[in-house]
Amino acid sequence: MKYRHFVFDIDGTLLDTERTGVLSLIQTVRELMGEELPYEKAYHFFGIPSAKASGILGYDDAARFGEVWEEHFQELMHLVKPFPGVAQVLSDLRTRGYHTGVVTSRSRTEINYDPHLAVLLPFFEVVIGSEQSERHKPFPDPMLAYLKAADARASETLYLGDTMHDYRCGHDAGCDFALADWRGRGTQGIPADYVFTDEAGLRALLAL
Repeated sequence: MKYRHFVFDIDGTLLDTERTGVLSLIQTVRELMGEELPYEKAYHFFGIPSAKASGILGYDDAARFGEVWEEHFQELMHLVKPFPGVAQVLSDLRTRGYHTGVVTSRSRTEINYDPHLAVLLPFFEVVIGSEQSERHKPFPDPMLAYLKAADARASETLYLGDTMHDYRCGHDAGCDFALADWRGRGTQGIPADYVFTDEAGLRALLAL
């Protein structure tokens, strides 16, 4: 296999956080803006930094928006669960000598205080959160930060994510991209190099 580094997004790729993230955003918009945000519209903000979402939605106090969103996210943490088999897949990658990392829009606080993610973090050598780059997804800066920290070549690195933002972040850094389509939404116009929809597909892609 030509890849030596496998880098993962978190939300929607390793952890099934869609309902938690989307419903908590809907609650945040309702509380702070007095508006009802439809689920499918809110879904398009899934996996991007809260400050960016706040700006797009027209709420000026990005810090307050992020705080309230995180509060509601924590209230709905019981809805979160890892996707099937991801912990064993990560373990198998490390056992076979591959390098693994994370590139996420989450802050370090959001990473460290997630009990579901705590089980997976020991499998990663490098974790790039929102503080590690000035610009965030869809810019390539977070992936470039990973490549620098891991001393990795883009040609040997595969980024696995679930959104167009993830694709652009990885692709514009020179990395190939695998789309996690656990919920069967289809490619949604994302020109991924690979697509997987379940654990068997993920294992086949990684030759495990």
